[in-house]
This record gives sequence, structure tokens and C-alpha cells, in this order.
Amino acid sequence: MEHTSIALSGVKSALRVLDVFELLVQHPDGLALSQICTALDVPKSSAHALLRTLVSRGYLRVGRRERTYRLGPALFEIGSAYLSSTDLVSDGQVIVSEIARTCDETVHLAVLDGSDVLYLVKEEGTRTVRMVSAVGKRFPAYGTGVGKVLLSFLSDDDLAQRFPTGANLPALTPRTITDPQTLRAELATIRARGYAFDHEESTPGLCCVAAPVYGATGGVVAGVSVSVPNVRFSPGRRDELLALVLAQTQRLSMILGFTGQPAQAASMARSSAGSLAPELNA
Repeated sequence: MEHTSIALSGVKSALRVLDVFELLVQHPDGLALSQICTALDVPKSSAHALLRTLVSRGYLRVGRRERTYRLGPALFEIGSAYLSSTDLVSDGQVIVSEIARTCDETVHLAVLDGSDVLYLVKEEGTRTVRMVSAVGKRFPAYGTGVGKVLLSFLSDDDLAQRFPTGANLPALTPRTITDPQTLRAELATIRARGYAFDHEESTPGLCCVAAPVYGATGGVVAGVSVSVPNVRFSPGRRDELLALVLAQTQRLSMILGFTGQPAQAASMARSSAGSLAPELNA
């Protein structure tokens, strides 16, 4: 996060405190008083009094190096309280509803449970499409865009357990990916780019775009998809919906406590892959 002068609109002392917190987030081992003053362009006298007050309240503590400051345990308590107030379904419903209102298409929030996706939230646009999905319903993950997004962050061993390489998968439509090796190649592409498409693989005449939702630890906890009839899925419409889904899944991830960037989280999510079962309290 870029730090400009603290002379911004608002209460100056409050802005100064927030600037200190945001600066030290980037320096977990701590910074010296002189470094903080230089970075934030504040006089040593006022900065010293501020830092001393924050240390006394537990918001800062002495760093690993002598005469340095780093974030304190009181901030952890506040962050934990925030996370305990978040809920994937409740917060996800707000995001899903907003996406549906914006694009007037059907939107889902789903999690991975075994080899299936489990739909937690569904919001339909005014132009209802014929689908087998419903809240609480399962569907084979390999045949859906949101399912492929969630599968893409599993480890190779986990994928092999769910989809053995020796047997083809049942076809849901003529366009379903049924070969496990082809599916693995598709999942690798999805993981690298951070989103998935479904081109009539789950339901004839229906396409979708999907993207992952990250939790506080950097792992993928859910996925969001927008479903569109093939006749409305032009390249321009596809790109428009993709931009909307990516923006809103990033927003939901931040609400759930994710503080990184999706690209940086991919390896973290995959390393913690086995736990993509429903996480109703992210």
C-alpha cells in the first residue's frame, strides 16, 4: 500500500495512527522511529509520543531489533473479532445479489464437497434460464465452471483420489470433459489464470464464467459463477461478465479477511488443498 503525506482529509491524529499501522504491515520485523518518521514525513517528537501511546495500549510492541516498533497483539484481537463476524453465506448473498442485479443473469455461490459442488446461494435475473441448480443441491464439479475453479486448487494427489486416471468421467452433455488427463490440463490452465468457463458442459445451451473466493488464510473457500444462455454468450458479453465476477469475488474475499492478491494466493490455496469442504464461517 502506497503511503502519501498524512495531511489527508479527516482527523489528523487518527490518520497518523492508521498510516503507522499500514506502514508496519509491510515491515513485520519492525521499523525504527527514524524510519517511520521518514516514511510518513512526521516530526520525531510527535511520532515518538504517538508510538509510545500505541505501545502502552498493545497496538504496537517493541520489534525484534532494538528500538524498533512492530504491530501488537491488540490488533490481532480486533482482526479476530472482525473475522468472527463474517459468514460466507450471509456475506456471499449480498455479493451474489449485487452481481445478479448488475448483469441480470443467474448467479451462484458454491463450495466443493467431495467430487461435487454444493450450491449455497442462488440469485436469478429477470431472464430466468432453465437449470438443475438450487440452493442445497449438488452437481458433479468437473462439469461446471464453478466446480472446475474449486478443483483447480486441489493437489495432484487429491485430484487423483477424486478422479482416478484409469476411468473416464460420465458425460453430462456432449461437451463435458470426461477424460481425467484432459480435465487436469484444463484445471492447470484455470489455476494459472484465476477463472473458468463452462461451454455447455453441464447443461445444453448454457455457458458460465466463474472465479474463486479466498478466505483469511489465503485458501479458496468458495466460487462464484454467472450462468448465461449460449445465445447471449458473445465474446463481448463474456468479457463483461468475467470482469464483474472477478471484481466481486475479490471484494467478497476481502470481506472474509483475505488481504493478498489472487495470483499470490494460488500456491497457498493449493498447498492447503484438502480443506475445500463447505466453510460456512470463513
